[in-house]
Amino acid sequence: MAESITLVARTGKALRLAQGQEIRVVNTHGRQVVDTWAFAAGDMAEFMSMEHSRVHMGRVNPVQGSVLLSNRRRAMLTIAEDTSGGVHDTLLAACDVHRYRMLGATGYHRNCTDNLAEALAELSLVPPETPSPLNLFQNSAIHPGGELEIVPPIAPPGSHVTLRAEMDLVIVFSACPQDMAPTNGADMMPKDAELQIA
Repeated sequence: MAESITLVARTGKALRLAQGQEIRVVNTHGRQVVDTWAFAAGDMAEFMSMEHSRVHMGRVNPVQGSVLLSNRRRAMLTIAEDTSGGVHDTLLAACDVHRYRMLGATGYHRNCTDNLAEALAELSLVPPETPSPLNLFQNSAIHPGGELEIVPPIAPPGSHVTLRAEMDLVIVFSACPQDMAPTNGADMMPKDAELQIA
């Protein structure tokens, strides 16, 4: 990989990728969720959509080879490689200040929704909305009765997911700040991740 960027715990980063370019998301310390969004380079109103992707994939949990679609049903990203154990989430919304207030936080709490906006602002861009992200490494267990439970991720330290851009796009990552639920492991401690760009 030609360039490496530390995705600091609790923060976000936006990058431009050309069609065919790959980026590797490394779970440096293991068990850190990385919320992921993609927007078409020429039109921010076209963005990666979990609703459209689930129908296209025919599954809830993407695996190596899965193609993620935009809200206009065009291919945006392909999971080219996955060494993390293959457990990711496409169901849950990005965390926001309202989620943390529901969990009992007082005052401001860093969150993925604001990380998305802040990261795009560094490129002088504004998200049209906060789409539901691809939550890399997140372990959202669906029980036989339909109950949904957030349990610690299984991704080991140093494992990674490589994403290939299927169009020119802006990709955004957030090292999820969740520290009030086991989203980022039983210790509930957000950690750095690493972005490696080919």
